Amino acid sequence: MAALDFSKVGFIGLGAMGKHMVEHLATKLPNDSRIFLYDISSPPIDELVSRYPGKVIRNTSPRSVADNSVYPDLHIHKEMNDAHQQPSQITDNYLLHGSRRETCPLRISYPGNWCCSGTLHSKILIDCSTIDIATSLSIKNHITAHHPATSFYDAPVSGGTLGAKAGTIAFFLGCATDDPNLPRISELLCLMGTKVIPCGGPTSGLAAKLCNNYLSGLIAIASSEALNMGIRAGLDPRVLSNVIGAGTAANAICADYNPCPGVVAKAPSSKGYEGGFKVQLMKKDFGLAVELAKDVGANLVLGEKGLETYTAAAEDPKCRDRDSRVVFRFIGGDEEWKERLGDYLAV
Repeated sequence: MAALDFSKVGFIGLGAMGKHMVEHLATKLPNDSRIFLYDISSPPIDELVSRYPGKVIRNTSPRSVADNSVYPDLHIHKEMNDAHQQPSQITDNYLLHGSRRETCPLRISYPGNWCCSGTLHSKILIDCSTIDIATSLSIKNHITAHHPATSFYDAPVSGGTLGAKAGTIAFFLGCATDDPNLPRISELLCLMGTKVIPCGGPTSGLAAKLCNNYLSGLIAIASSEALNMGIRAGLDPRVLSNVIGAGTAANAICADYNPCPGVVAKAPSSKGYEGGFKVQLMKKDFGLAVELAKDVGANLVLGEKGLETYTAAAEDPKCRDRDSRVVFRFIGGDEEWKERLGDYLAV
């Protein structure tokens, strides 16, 4: 099958992951393709425009992104950044993000330079943010009512900043397997990641992402507890991590993002918990998952305690703004285990 035409693609929101995603688009799309960018912060756009002159185009508003992306493939990515850590909500006909109450590019009302006031006819809008399901559904319903020829999909991502940089993130797409837009969407998203999983109808991608992050958050807490317990019992955490990897508790957190410093060299924990998925964002997603469970009547045995843990860690000066696996530090994990145990137990 011939490659699909992505001559003009729009991208809104350059957080820690979004910037890397645009880099993959810029290097993998044909030379004559144009990527129209907008973000409330100028430095990431300055860098991308400088690195990819003529291919990456600065835009002054979300509306200009919508207007310039004339081909029916408009990729909208709105990522929560440091200032946007609370769940999105619709209030007084605005889509608001976080404590600064910045208006989102997908503003529901028409005045001004927001995306929904632009030219959306026959375009595809893909929202890669992780927000509450009610907000996403309200956006879709508004777009369907006012722009019936426009398609809107939720497509939250998983893999963190490391995955975004490596191009290995997964997209959980609120799209049915028989949707006629699926081939086009998948080809575009696969330029930035390795997996696109259609999860069903509208908001199914968000539901899947929240379930995933709920489980991931609990695994990080449990892994931190097990590693801390093992170290205090005299085990080398590298040995214990090998045991976990060979046993029934094997998990990707221990294997790739081990919460204990010095076990996995590439893990954020081994770099002072820098990079990765910030603990504030885990608190946000975990909270959204707990709310989803309440909405659908699902019993969570560990939900409230997990949310309590991430809420406290996100407010702790020793943990805030660090990778969410900093929960190991929060529970009192021994980060100086090498000084006490030495290397003689290592395998």
